[in-house]
Amino acid sequence: MPPDRDAAMTGAPLRAADRVLRGGHLLTQDTAHPVAEALAIEGERIVAVGSNEAISQRIGPGTQVHELAGRTLLPGLVDGHAHMDREGLKQVFPSLGPVRSIADIQQRIAELARMRAPGEWIVTMPIGTPPAYFDAPGCLRENRWPTRHELDEAAPDNPVFIRPIWGYWRHTAPLVSIANSRALACAGIDRNTVSPTPTITLGRDARGEPDGVFSEHTMMPIVEHSLMRCVPGFSEVDRAATLPGAMAAYHAFGTTSIFEEHGAAAELIRAYKAVHRRGALTMRTALVASPDWSVLAGGTHPDSYGRLLDAWAAGLGEPACGDAFLRVTGLFVDIDVVTDNRLRAQSMPYTGWAGFNYDTALAREKARALLIACAERRIRAVAIWPNMLDLFEEVDRIVPIRDQRWVLGHLSSLSPGDIGRVRDLGLVTTSHTNRYVYKEGHLLAERLGPARSQEVSPLRALVEAGVPVSLATDNVPVSMFWPIWQSVTRMNRYTGRPVAPEQAISRSQALHAATAAGAMLTFEEDVKGRLAPGLLADMTVLDRDPLAVPDEALMELRSELTLVGGRIVWSSPAMVSGGPSMA
Repeated sequence: MPPDRDAAMTGAPLRAADRVLRGGHLLTQDTAHPVAEALAIEGERIVAVGSNEAISQRIGPGTQVHELAGRTLLPGLVDGHAHMDREGLKQVFPSLGPVRSIADIQQRIAELARMRAPGEWIVTMPIGTPPAYFDAPGCLRENRWPTRHELDEAAPDNPVFIRPIWGYWRHTAPLVSIANSRALACAGIDRNTVSPTPTITLGRDARGEPDGVFSEHTMMPIVEHSLMRCVPGFSEVDRAATLPGAMAAYHAFGTTSIFEEHGAAAELIRAYKAVHRRGALTMRTALVASPDWSVLAGGTHPDSYGRLLDAWAAGLGEPACGDAFLRVTGLFVDIDVVTDNRLRAQSMPYTGWAGFNYDTALAREKARALLIACAERRIRAVAIWPNMLDLFEEVDRIVPIRDQRWVLGHLSSLSPGDIGRVRDLGLVTTSHTNRYVYKEGHLLAERLGPARSQEVSPLRALVEAGVPVSLATDNVPVSMFWPIWQSVTRMNRYTGRPVAPEQAISRSQALHAATAAGAMLTFEEDVKGRLAPGLLADMTVLDRDPLAVPDEALMELRSELTLVGGRIVWSSPAMVSGGPSMA
């Protein structure tokens, strides 16, 4: 329902709002009115923003009133690279808990065995402390991984498999998984088994027998897609069943929209559709299509990509198909062939932790042909590696893309010249400060050298160049206040010092990147990302003021109330009892 401006101008009585939030510190991200005290909502939209006195006139007998008591109200946060489904998948297999010794692991495995029939699989989450699992195996008294024989003692009658982490949680190798003797037997692994790739090491005991420990020197697991394919994985039912919990985890930190720029495989798209079909999708979700070229175009000549897009992907062009809560938009394109992705793709259409297809990369000339076909059909290309910038520029010389808003994500490093090219191509961008500042920024700075260290995740230079920059979590962890903190402080976990501090942006700029700029990823800057009349009522009430807390407290901010389309999707106990009232 549009705002009733005419009533306000003529002095006619104002309609009572469905919901009013007042007495707060509203950081609207609306340049015309950047700060306010209160707002009113009718249906799914904001109808008025202003002073407490003005908005109170819209309170009627049926209006729900939230007294904010000075709390900060922001537009809902937009996560530009969320992998939100991964947070739900963490609940599929039981956790080992805060284990501190191999005996603790044995005790937990034995407990799980008592709840299962002989022969039934026991599959658990990894060893270590989530979400990053930095501390394994150092968290164990023995400072080593358990062996198959130690797992046998705990569950002699069940195959046992302790899953590896998704390597990008920690950004260090190896990834370690452990199988007991029954699990190894199910997989047909014995002393004669040879590793399918040099990146996998099969642990051996003194007699040369497998000890059950698999070490993978990579970031994405391979073992569960190859040697241990017999282990139960995530089903499509699991993916759909755990999405509501994943959404709640993100809503608890004020996130109301996600953009899955790394691409979504068919099994993930189907899971989102299933949740949406039953009316349970509370997160505004934009999924980028993740193609499996080994199936779609394995024998197709690049000249045929246009016909393939016409037949298969016509719905990917803008305006995107879907609705305000679920849409599939754009095509993920890659030329960066990751080692062993062919092995990972053996288990397709199952994708494990990834949620995207492994066989997305194309040879450069094929990718170029595909991008030209996309540009001709106004299908947005989405990429996450800097090497795609050259290709985007080549395509633009043939078919202009400057008004199509193609996406360049991750933003590891860009030179000043690259930033100019990004601006001139009309690209929108997402950062990945969790990786390229907090975890690997010191390594990037070392590789580039002192003269070029300012090229590491150059947020300030991009903002000053007028390039739309949005922020992202990559699910490490789920809170958007981590990349906000990293963008402002540029702090590195390993050195304890800032990386390229001259590329820090202000807190206000970081909040803009997490809200209004994020809406630009899906051409929705006119419907969300700001607190203004007529826009969607997506917003979050924070427990503290992000403009006032100390730097180190930025990453600790949480939501006390999150609304999507005027509906409460998250509320802390403080907003229900003992805190601001809801009359």
